[in-house]
Amino acid sequence: MTRTVDFIFDFGSPNAYLAHRVLVPMADRLGAHINLIPCLLGGIFKATGNQSPMAAFGHIKGKLDYEMLETRRFVEKHQVVNFRMNPHFPVNTLLIMRGLVAARHMGVEAGYIDAVLKGMWETGKKMDDPEIVRGELDAAGLKGEALLAATQDAAVKAELVANAEQAVARGVFGIPTFFVGQEMFFGKDRLGQVGEALLQ
Repeated sequence: MTRTVDFIFDFGSPNAYLAHRVLVPMADRLGAHINLIPCLLGGIFKATGNQSPMAAFGHIKGKLDYEMLETRRFVEKHQVVNFRMNPHFPVNTLLIMRGLVAARHMGVEAGYIDAVLKGMWETGKKMDDPEIVRGELDAAGLKGEALLAATQDAAVKAELVANAEQAVARGVFGIPTFFVGQEMFFGKDRLGQVGEALLQ
């Protein structure tokens, strides 16, 4: 039986990018399926009273420096060689997250994810600018104009909102979060445990 991992995801999280780059080959090795669930991180934060690490820990001496050290260790361990912190961070991801929902319905989810992840976390584009997003999608061979138009569809908007509501109901408070069955795992550093759960 193929095992499935639910991946609660937002393009705006650098840790979601790093987790994605590691989880995809891991799932391939294990014969597992990734069910990527688009959710606005801001909506999850609002519903749970959570904050970004920058807001929550910015006043704690040494905390953010240590977080960056852990990120460098993760990058080196897993050889995520193309990662670059986006100079426009934080980026409002409402447009590109609605676009992800639309891309799934249009049958181009994988190509869309790859194009937007590259723009966000490899080439440092301002991915809340519709013209830049359109250019990135067109360059990847996708129909940028059609995808951007679909982000205004009421059903697409409602689906993205519902995803976040359902994630919070499952206990999600941040991204990246993973579920294998009913077991929840939070953070890119739990991917080893995700792999173990997929083998059970």
